[in-house]
Amino acid sequence: MDRRSFERLVDEALAELPAWVVERIDNLYVEVRDRPPKDLDPTGEELLGYYEGVSLADRGVDYFGVAPDRILVFRLPHLALGLDEEDLRAEIRKTVLHEIAHHLGIDDARLHELGWD
Repeated sequence: MDRRSFERLVDEALAELPAWVVERIDNLYVEVRDRPPKDLDPTGEELLGYYEGVSLADRGVDYFGVAPDRILVFRLPHLALGLDEEDLRAEIRKTVLHEIAHHLGIDDARLHELGWD
């Protein structure tokens, strides 16, 4: 799948977010990259997404003038899963939800409890 088609699936996942989530998102952008940086995933094949920033739960009154938080979604590791388009769409959606949850302040332990890992 080419980059543009993959980005469209990421955009669809974002468009499907519930209104209450969209209303809470603050100072965040989402970026598609082919693979994760070596410092995050030395093989470049395992990490599907990454949240970088200060979660809403950790922001205080002194949070201002800060560069936007960023969610990275990695195309090639998703494609390496060998999924058909429907299952790939579902996996991308799961990745986007997982990283948005980190932006909202939900940690990995809670995501596991919710079945979002």
